[in-house]
Amino acid sequence: MISRHILVVEDEKKIANLLCDYLKEAGFRTSTQDNGNRVISQVKKDAPDLILLDIMLPGKDGMELCREIRQVSNIPIIMITARVEEIDRLLGLELGADDYICKPFSPREVVARVKTVFRRVHAEPQSNNLVVGSISLDDETHQVMIVNQVLNLTPNEFGLLKIMMSRPNRVFSRSELINRVQGYGFEGYDRTIDTHIKNLRKKIGRLLPDQEIIRTVYGIGYKFSVSSD
Repeated sequence: MISRHILVVEDEKKIANLLCDYLKEAGFRTSTQDNGNRVISQVKKDAPDLILLDIMLPGKDGMELCREIRQVSNIPIIMITARVEEIDRLLGLELGADDYICKPFSPREVVARVKTVFRRVHAEPQSNNLVVGSISLDDETHQVMIVNQVLNLTPNEFGLLKIMMSRPNRVFSRSELINRVQGYGFEGYDRTIDTHIKNLRKKIGRLLPDQEIIRTVYGIGYKFSVSSD
């Protein structure tokens, strides 16, 4: 079995080496990069299966890199940050990060988060296709089509859309979406789900500007709908 490749983007060598040691022990292949200006070329040369991305870097910072990577790839990204303000974490998620971890952290927690993201991305499909209205979702290829155009989604966005498309018009609470998409929770995560939903709405809205596909049910959560109530 080929080991999955994790790119660790971290300018503190001690932290980078520690993360690599734990990831290798868990069976992953690792590579490192300590300068933001060299990340994009490295990703193009040897595309990783997941990126651990520090925010504070020499050259381009993690926020800018996340934005650039998301323009060309849906590689899962877990951001590592020393910033504790919620607005910083939400900004990273809005740019397309799949998760975030705050320093100081436990290396075992990082490995657990990496495994969770991979389980979500590579989960065995229960059904290959969902079609609701003009939106089709292929669970095996992780591809979503809207009116014959591909909708590029992050793993979290794909997971949320799949859950809601499987039960159109059913209201899902934030906590239920958290448990079914992530498999674990942490402080402040309700706001994280809101951020992923916001990004998903924007992407769908570009192709279906006159339809409100994902609706907010105030005080409860969200539902997927292609028809008016």
